[in-house]
Amino acid sequence: MGARGPAPKPTHLKVLEGNPGRRPLNKNEPKPKPVAPKCPAWLDKEAKHEWKRVAPELEKLGLLTIVDGTALAAYCQAYSRWVAAEKVLTTEGMTYETETGYIRQRPEVGIVQKYLNLIKLYCAEFGLTPSARSRMTLPGEDKDDDDGILDW
Repeated sequence: MGARGPAPKPTHLKVLEGNPGRRPLNKNEPKPKPVAPKCPAWLDKEAKHEWKRVAPELEKLGLLTIVDGTALAAYCQAYSRWVAAEKVLTTEGMTYETETGYIRQRPEVGIVQKYLNLIKLYCAEFGLTPSARSRMTLPGEDKDDDDGILDW
């Protein structure tokens, strides 16, 4: 059984947000090497394209480390599957007619919803949404840095 409550936010994200809760930061949190992992060869074409689009930006912001490859690969693959399902809906429509004449929702509608939810979760983890970024302040940008927060 897992721990109760929401998952703790990584310290680097708390620092970027200015530690809004003012709780003590974990000074002993593991700090993996801040280097982008290599794009996995098994990702499909669309997922690799998304990797190449977001990985350099995440690395520049210090939000991507050598051990984040699996999470980023999962995000990219979810993105790719979402795009594939959206393409089907664009060409085939949202519904289809059964052999007996009933109008049914295409399975791709559920697939789109499933992968959009996954993408949303991964985007929040990596700070890839406007709301996630609005809560962040990058180190070195704040001239008034007397709040006692660790510099990364």
